[in-house]
Amino acid sequence: MKWTISQLQKIRDKDLRFDELVDVLDIRERDPQIRDVSPIRVAGRADISSTEITFHLHLSGELTLPCSRTLVDVKYPIDIDTKETFLLKADDADFYGDDVTVVEGDVVDLIPVIKENLLLEIPMQVFCEDVDSNEAAPQSGKDWAVISEEENEHKVDPRFAKLADFFDNNKES
Repeated sequence: MKWTISQLQKIRDKDLRFDELVDVLDIRERDPQIRDVSPIRVAGRADISSTEITFHLHLSGELTLPCSRTLVDVKYPIDIDTKETFLLKADDADFYGDDVTVVEGDVVDLIPVIKENLLLEIPMQVFCEDVDSNEAAPQSGKDWAVISEEENEHKVDPRFAKLADFFDNNKES
C-alpha cells in the first residue's frame, strides 16, 4: 500500500482502484487490549491531482478484544468507510487544517492511516454475547444465582411470607 509520488502522477488521468489484504499485526504493540487482528481488506480508489491525493477507503476485518466482564476473547467486526487526503506540498497544510496528511519524502504510505483508523474504531467496552458458554461469566455460585425478572416477580421473600397471614387475621377480627 505504498506508491511513490511519481508513480501516482503518471496515472493521474487514469482510475486507480485497489482491493488488497493488509497484515497489521504490529498494531497490537500500540494497544495491548488488541489480542489478535485478522488481515484487513482495504478496498477503494484514489483521486489524484497535482497538489493532493484523496483516497476513498473501505476497511473490513476483525479484531479480537477482551470481554469487559469476563476477559474472554470477543471477535469484533470492523467495517469503516473513510476518506484520507495526502498533501504533496506542506505549504498547503494550513488551508486544509488537521484533516490531511502531509507527504514526507516521495512515498505515500497508507499503512499508518489504516492503523490509525483501526485504533479509533475500538469501542470502550466489548461484551461477550454467549452467556451459556463455559468461558462466560458464571451464572450461579455459593448462596447466589442470576435470575430473570419473571422469576423474581413470582417469588415471595420468605422473611415477609408471615406478613401476608397478618393482614388476613386482621380481616377476621
